[in-house]
Amino acid sequence: MAGSSIDVAGPGEPGRVGPGGAAAGYRPSATLPFAAEFRRQASRRRTQLALGFMVALPLIILIAFQFNSGNEDRNRNNEFGSLVDLAVSGGLNFTLFSIFVSSSFLLVVVVALFCGDTVASEASWGSLRYLLAVPVPRSRLLAVKLLVALAYSALALLLLAGTALLAGTLRYGWAPLRSQVSAELAPGEGLVRLLAVLGYLAVVLLVVAGLAFLLSVSTDAALGAVGGAVLLWILSSILDQITALGGLRDFLPTHYSSAWLGLLSTPVQTDDVVRGAISAVSYATIFWGLAFWRFTRKDVTS
Repeated sequence: MAGSSIDVAGPGEPGRVGPGGAAAGYRPSATLPFAAEFRRQASRRRTQLALGFMVALPLIILIAFQFNSGNEDRNRNNEFGSLVDLAVSGGLNFTLFSIFVSSSFLLVVVVALFCGDTVASEASWGSLRYLLAVPVPRSRLLAVKLLVALAYSALALLLLAGTALLAGTLRYGWAPLRSQVSAELAPGEGLVRLLAVLGYLAVVLLVVAGLAFLLSVSTDAALGAVGGAVLLWILSSILDQITALGGLRDFLPTHYSSAWLGLLSTPVQTDDVVRGAISAVSYATIFWGLAFWRFTRKDVTS
């Protein structure tokens, strides 16, 4: 009878067949648990190096400031010199500076690494087909790998900001947040603004995550997926600087990547932040949808 269980061996013995022809006790939702994949990715050298660098970068910047602290010849009228002056005026300002110098390229590379390497590396090692033969449903495999990649991307962002805040506060103290686009903000309000900046950056970087993930399921070369996502992001940034494109620039995924500066202004400017969030979520959803559509229909031979 259709859908009934058929015993080809004794109860509890190998060979028992459940509904739909699956082995008795088989549950697709129990395959490839999130925690198992998270631990698996944590053991990889690229994960350890990427997260380690997120911790090391603020410390490197701090040491660089120490070497430069006695340089009286620095041009304080220089824009970057002004940013450095702000950075050494408190822990919140040092954190803001660390985010500023990392947001346009470094964080893009890290997110592309986590999301672009996750499936393509399995294919390059020849282990992807074995995962599917366990069997792990294709949609579940992609969902778990994507969630783990996003979790590590968020962890990298938090490690960068958390280390910068701790190191900067210990070195420069707990002072009001200052920037070139706002009045001085009390430490409590400054921390809230800083968290809002991190949240917006996380949303913007979803575009990179989606593009890298799409390329990851489309190629067996992890480096190609990571590099392709970074190069396309850079290309979009370059096109956004061409004013001759007019209104077309509004549709570029990088057009609102710097809108987080509005979260620091007085009063807060949220128009571009809302537009940027809608744009980023839309692009990411399209890229992830295409990734799932392609992977569930492709022949996996590696």
